[in-house]
Parts: sequence; C-alpha cells; structure tokens
Amino acid sequence: MNVTTALPVDGWAGYAAEAQRYLPPPTRLALLCLLNVPILAVVLNVLKQLILPRDPSLPPEVFHWLPYIGSAPAYGQDPLAFFFKCREKYGDVFTFILFGRKVTVALGTQGNNFVLGGKVAHFSAEDAYKDVTGPVFGDDVVYSVPNEVFMEQKKFVKFGLTTENFRAYVGMVQNEITQFMEHEPAFQTWQMNDINEWGKFDVLKVLQQVTMLAAARTLQGKEVRDGMDKSFAALYEDLDNGFTPIHFMFPKLPLPSYRKRDIAHKKMTEYYLNILKNRRDGKSVMEDTDMLAALSNQKYRDGRTLPDTEIAHIMLALLLAGHHTSSTTGSWALLHLASRPDIADAILEEQTKQFGNPDGTLRPPTYEELKGLPVLDSVIRETLRMHPPIHSIMRVIRADVPVPPTLAAPSKDSAYVVPKGHYVLASPIVSQMDPRLWNEAEKWEPSRWNDENGQAQQAFKLYADENGEKVDYGFGAVSKGTESPYQPFGAGRHRCIGEQFAYLQLGTLIVTIVRAVEMRLPNEVPKHDYHTMVTMPCKPREIHYRRRKFD
Repeated sequence: MNVTTALPVDGWAGYAAEAQRYLPPPTRLALLCLLNVPILAVVLNVLKQLILPRDPSLPPEVFHWLPYIGSAPAYGQDPLAFFFKCREKYGDVFTFILFGRKVTVALGTQGNNFVLGGKVAHFSAEDAYKDVTGPVFGDDVVYSVPNEVFMEQKKFVKFGLTTENFRAYVGMVQNEITQFMEHEPAFQTWQMNDINEWGKFDVLKVLQQVTMLAAARTLQGKEVRDGMDKSFAALYEDLDNGFTPIHFMFPKLPLPSYRKRDIAHKKMTEYYLNILKNRRDGKSVMEDTDMLAALSNQKYRDGRTLPDTEIAHIMLALLLAGHHTSSTTGSWALLHLASRPDIADAILEEQTKQFGNPDGTLRPPTYEELKGLPVLDSVIRETLRMHPPIHSIMRVIRADVPVPPTLAAPSKDSAYVVPKGHYVLASPIVSQMDPRLWNEAEKWEPSRWNDENGQAQQAFKLYADENGEKVDYGFGAVSKGTESPYQPFGAGRHRCIGEQFAYLQLGTLIVTIVRAVEMRLPNEVPKHDYHTMVTMPCKPREIHYRRRKFD
C-alpha cells in the first residue's frame, strides 16, 4: 500500500495515529516525541508559573502559554491594548516574556521618569538598540558607541539646526511640496485646475516621498537631492528594510533582507563620502545650510576631528530616523484633517488673516510666522499625542535597580527590584492616551490645547520645563521632561534633537497642502499598524481631495 495515499487528512492527531501502523517502532517513538515535545513544553511552562513560588522582590510576570515566545503575539499585535490590560491585572510595573527576553514595563508618568530619567550607568540604550542600528547607521555612531561619544555626536548635529538655517528651510520645504504636487500622478486632478473634480491619494505613500525630498533638500544638501533617482530609492529601500522589528529581535538571521541591508549601507556610505570629497576638491559648491557643512569642521573634546565615515553614518541616521517620523506624523495629521474639514478650514482661515494678499492669494509664511499659528500648533500637538511615532522605548539594565515605592511596591517595607540583564520599557503613548489623565483621551480634539490652564497645556509646560530647569547631557541644555504625561519626542538624554525641525517640516507641509486642496476622508481614521518600528496608519488610508478656488 502507498503510505502517502493512506494517510488521513484530519490533522496531526490523525496523522500520528495512522503513521504508527506503517512505521517501525524506533521511528514511531521518534515521531511521537517530535509531536509531543511542544505540548509537554507548554504544560511545563504553565505549571512553572502556577506552582513554583514567585520571588516577591521581582515584579509580577504576565501569564503566558508559550515558552520563549511569551507575550510576543499580544504585544506585537496591539501594544497599547496589551499594556492597559496588564495594568488592570498587575499594576503599573510588570514583566513579560518577549522571545526569551524578560521585559519589565513601567507605565504612567512615574514609569516614564523611572526608565527615561534613569542613570546611564544603569539604564543602557546602547545595549538595547546597537544590534539593530549598528548595521543600518554604522558601528561608529549613535548606539554603537559609548553614550558620552553619542552625546558629542548629537552636539555636532545641533550645530546644523540653527534658527538661521530653519528660516531658509521653510521656503525649500514649501517648494518641494508644490513641485511634487505639480508632477505626481496622484494629484492629476489638482494639476488640471478643476475645482469641481475630486481625486484621491494614498496619504502615507505620498508623504513618504515628499518628506524624503524635503529632508534631502534641507538637511541632506543639494547634491543628495539632485541624486535622488531610482537607484538611490532602491538602496534606501534595502537599507530601510533592515530596520524592522524582526531585525531588532533577531539581529543575525541568514535572510536576504539582512544581506541587502549590508550592501546598501556600504554603497550609501560611499555616496556621502564622494560628496564630501567633491566638496573639498572644489568640484561642487558647499552649502552653508545643510548638515554636511555643519559636520565637516567638528572635533571631539579630545581634539580628534570627526572622520568622514562618521559624518556619512550620521547622515544615514538622520535620513532614516527623520524620514519615518515626519512621514507618519504628517499622514496622521492629514487623515484627521480630512475627517474634520472644519479644523482644516480653521487652519486656512488662520493663514488668510496673516498671509493674505489684496488679490486673495496667500504669500508664503516665514519661519517665525509659522511658529505663531495657534490652530496649526494645536493640530500638530494633538496628532503627536494620539500617534507618537514610537510606542515603546527600551533600555537594558546593567545593575540591579530598585523600583521607586511610589511607582510600585509589594509592601510598605520593600520595593521591587529589576535584575541586571532585564530589559525595561517605557511607553509614553500609555500616559498620552490614559483616560485617567485626559478628557476623552481617544478623541482627536485639537481644541484641548487652547485652554491655557487645561490638562494639555499643563502637560506641555512640564514637558518643556518652562520653569527653567534644563539639563545638559553633553549636547547642550535641554528640557528633561521625563515626568510629563506628554512626551512625543522622548525625554531625558535621548530626547530627539530634531524636534524643532520636525515641527517646521510638519507645519510647512500642513499649511501648503491645506491651502492647495480641500480634503475628505471616505472611511474612518485608520487603526494603528504596530508591525513596523514606527507606528503607521493601516490601509485603507486614501484621502479624497479637490483643488481650492485659489492657490
């Protein structure tokens, strides 16, 4: 008899039972072990959690069925829902298993302060992220170097983020957006100058392109912008595909995306090195406003000149990090504005009052004027409250750390201890979406930022440390902001130094698009897609638009 045709099709149980009739005893034993080992592992994992006594000094551990995998499925599918559910059962501090890692979560404002305001000797961002950022950015920058070196590199970048440069950037960003709309097929209806015809565009796809062009023309420099052809886009895509959750969890898998990432990193590094060489050889004109110019003359405290390879790798880090956050935040903002035309109209009215010409057209805003638009500002802040780019911020514990009793304590006389080797995790989105801290937390309502004494403004003031308490971590005095329930750009020593540029780019983007087109959303605002490093909107994410009566 043919064994294959005789086997039933009612699953593994039927397969195992039928196979025993045809296989020799040793093979049958091996098959039974193979089939039963996973079941036995699950049973032993459950019994271990239910029967063995728990160390009272450790935070409670989230129950999980699968050994090693742990709570990865629930966390990966919807981390916000996972955190809120765990908080109800375990409190603000708990530990869950994530593919063999023990991750201790600290929620709320005190949890954010515990993790993000912790001493660098105990809370290491480098140990948490170097395996994923090193191959993408380079092994001599960001999290692949000691923290004090990274802080100096952030200081070098800040030399390029000047008010004078920002003033020049506004017009550059606006020009890139306008030119893109004039040539992008998705905006054919707008190009036809037909105010009655509606078109549509995928907002994330469009903003990924336009923010890349805008960032290239401003921070990256004219040579990078002019060199953005299909080959550059392909290299960027290969590099970007190496910066995903799977690469974070499993940094050395023998997969094509890993090999393509490494090849793209090498070629894009050479691309920047050639630009630097051409500038020094006088073959291209040095621009004073781009980041390459700012980095070219920097030196470390010990007198060492910043090498060209490190300049190239810092530029790669700026390209990827800034592109993701701006494109996703801009997408969320336009999706909400398309669902709330009244607020889009308020942004337009705000511009009409300040930038209106006698003939009914609108002149471009200056950098200072862009910062003085309260409706626009409230739209950006509210979008960042509900959709911060990063939902989880991790550190690795380098020495046993006690949890403050005010955050979580098993009794009045003791405190939990997070052991060396654990990951710790802060999730600012939890405090930004906490119904205990915000009225109608799940509702996108920019007007909440209009009340000077309201909860939103108080949270922002705490984030900005308006009482004057600044901290210098090595790259200049900045607001600490770790105790605020609003932390859209992180907090503490790793707070994003590109915050002001992000506001500039987002503000210019929204202003330019709102004055060009009316927008409507045919469906509800999309759900979050948590399967990427940066939280993007799920499909469908198409916005319907038509040209306004004036430009």
